[in-house]
Amino acid sequence: MREVDRISLKADAPAKAMAQVRCYSDAFAAARGRSPRVFVLTFGCQQNVADSEKLTGMAKAMGYEPTDAPDDADLILVNTCAIREHAEKRALSIVGQYKHLKERNKALIIGVCGCMVVQEHRREQLKKSYPYVDFVLGTSVLHRLPEILSKKMAQKRRLFGSEEENAIAEDVPVVRESGYRAWVSIMYGCDNFCSYCIVPYVRGRERSRAPEDVIAEVKELVAKGYKDITLLGQNVNSYGKGEAHGIDFADLLERLDAIEGDFLLRFMTSHPKDATKKLIDVMANGKHIARHFHLPLQSGSNAILAKMNRHYDRAAYLDILDYMREKMPDLAVTSDIIVGFPGESDADFEQTLAMLRRARFDMIYSFIYSPRKGTPAAQMENQIPKEVSAERFERLLALQEEIALSANQPLLQTDQRVLCDGVSKTDTGMLSGRNEQNKIVFWADDGTPVGEWATIRIDRVAPFALYGQKRK
Repeated sequence: MREVDRISLKADAPAKAMAQVRCYSDAFAAARGRSPRVFVLTFGCQQNVADSEKLTGMAKAMGYEPTDAPDDADLILVNTCAIREHAEKRALSIVGQYKHLKERNKALIIGVCGCMVVQEHRREQLKKSYPYVDFVLGTSVLHRLPEILSKKMAQKRRLFGSEEENAIAEDVPVVRESGYRAWVSIMYGCDNFCSYCIVPYVRGRERSRAPEDVIAEVKELVAKGYKDITLLGQNVNSYGKGEAHGIDFADLLERLDAIEGDFLLRFMTSHPKDATKKLIDVMANGKHIARHFHLPLQSGSNAILAKMNRHYDRAAYLDILDYMREKMPDLAVTSDIIVGFPGESDADFEQTLAMLRRARFDMIYSFIYSPRKGTPAAQMENQIPKEVSAERFERLLALQEEIALSANQPLLQTDQRVLCDGVSKTDTGMLSGRNEQNKIVFWADDGTPVGEWATIRIDRVAPFALYGQKRK
């Protein structure tokens, strides 16, 4: 069993630091006639969104009021992503724009958090080239925000330590972005070390929350009326490995499904090597578990899968996929595909296209390979030219669009239960929401409240969306 520190903010050092910062906030409010404000900017995945909700929660507990405007903030927290070079450069560009805010407000505190700053070269870059950044805070120590702020306020110095720790913090205050959709982290880190991926290096090794803590959090969310709850982990279906309690992800999902209420359970992201038939059986028998499974393939070539260090081949992937569809014919399956991995030949890419035709994914999230410093793939020979990757990428998208449209055709003239997300971002006369299969559904704005269910009769389908009318 891997030793993991279990920390409670109610009893640990951050509690004392939180009280100290709260005193500062009270003094600020007395002098300014308003509370200090915090602005949190999030890049990256749903795990980062969940982390940002905790950063906002801690800040609010320390007396800060959230704001959507960085110009109005007294504390700015940029929660970064490191999955691709583009995400890091975009975050650094945004941080660069805050220089003028610090010049205007010398008391402004700027912190850069998350995956990017776990990398030593990025910490050094921020320290040397961004003198207005006050501190960095890595993924495994986000719960130390109160201590970092307390030190910053007391010592008036910049803080750029790399104090990563193998810990899980409970009792962290959370300010959720939504009142009906929630993200619940059940584990952290990754042990897979796929050759292209930076995640194990920036989020650490796998460590799981205690099942009773996860169950208690989900029960509380259901009691508060949350209707769409997503369980999160870098490799969510390896939950419980190495833990003394002996509860695996299928066991946990079954216990959560037994909670009474009107809600859907989702989860992401899964690794095919850990997607067991036991898990599929629990899903098939569940009453709250959404009929959607995100199962990253990455490549259809066994040779490339081996170079990626993915620990499965085409046959193993198709075996679990076929079992899913046998048990749940209405299951929607989505996947990830990487195009242009080092050494990918034309034949390798054709095998990926063949897998798409065989697997018939409802949707794919596709990416052109991006080298990440510190990963084995970045040092591999035969890096694919950008123009070759781009041409393959376009062919992949064209094929998937055909497949997605075909996958949606059977939904014509069916009734879909949809959770309303509000007015469409592209057409103000339409509402949008997601059904159990996580497909986007649009219908005419009829005043359905955000966060409420609606039954939509589908009368038109597109590759990546469904359109219909609300049933009376």
